[in-house]
Amino acid sequence: MGTSIAVAGKGGTGKTTIAALLVRYLRERGDGTILAIDADPSSNLNQALGLPLAHSVGEIREELLGKVGRNSLEPGMSKQDYLEYQIQESLVEGPGVDLLAMGRPEGPGCYCAANNMLRVIVDRLSKNYDYLVIDNEAGLEHLSRRTTRDVDSLLLVSDPTIRGLTAVERVLDLVKELKTKVSRSFLVINRTSGDLPSSLGDFVARLPAQYLGTVALDPGIADLDARGEPLVQVAGDSAIYRKVEEVGRWLVER
Repeated sequence: MGTSIAVAGKGGTGKTTIAALLVRYLRERGDGTILAIDADPSSNLNQALGLPLAHSVGEIREELLGKVGRNSLEPGMSKQDYLEYQIQESLVEGPGVDLLAMGRPEGPGCYCAANNMLRVIVDRLSKNYDYLVIDNEAGLEHLSRRTTRDVDSLLLVSDPTIRGLTAVERVLDLVKELKTKVSRSFLVINRTSGDLPSSLGDFVARLPAQYLGTVALDPGIADLDARGEPLVQVAGDSAIYRKVEEVGRWLVER
């Protein structure tokens, strides 16, 4: 069983950037295979990693339900076999990392059976890798809906605002509510400039997550983003990447 890292936080805090740079750090370690799962419906982890993206798991689920409704599933092929084959086909193989995008959430139809099958397939697929990095939507609901994998390290990303930290607090509450098995929870505050105000420091001290410090606002990331370039191309000696390396060591070595 490999090491699983889930990255979560309020939208706009840069969690996808942090997730992508964690993938880069693990790739540069060179000590295992990596599966990145984009569980945010906006599906832009592929852009941060510089990888193409053709299909998502959500699209595959919709196609299956459409085929079942039209009674057009290939003869002799079970629903489970169809989903497994299509997910393998949708897996993006990149240099040192494979990528799977979960895509948009369920529509108005009945998805229970399809989601149960997806859980089994995603769980089985992820067990083939040494590292699993999941870029989450704002909450962690999909960890119960779409995978039964335990989480070794939950990395919460906030911006330097009370709203961002409140979202972190809600995620931690949601972990308890959903009974998601999380071994360790960590927090970083991203896009900072200077010291944290005392009000934020007091809030951080109350959270049941180990605080790993701040990640400075990085002009290199902003430049890559503006030009539509993969964010993993940020300079190795940049402040943001040096911090992510430090965080990565906490997540996988301790």
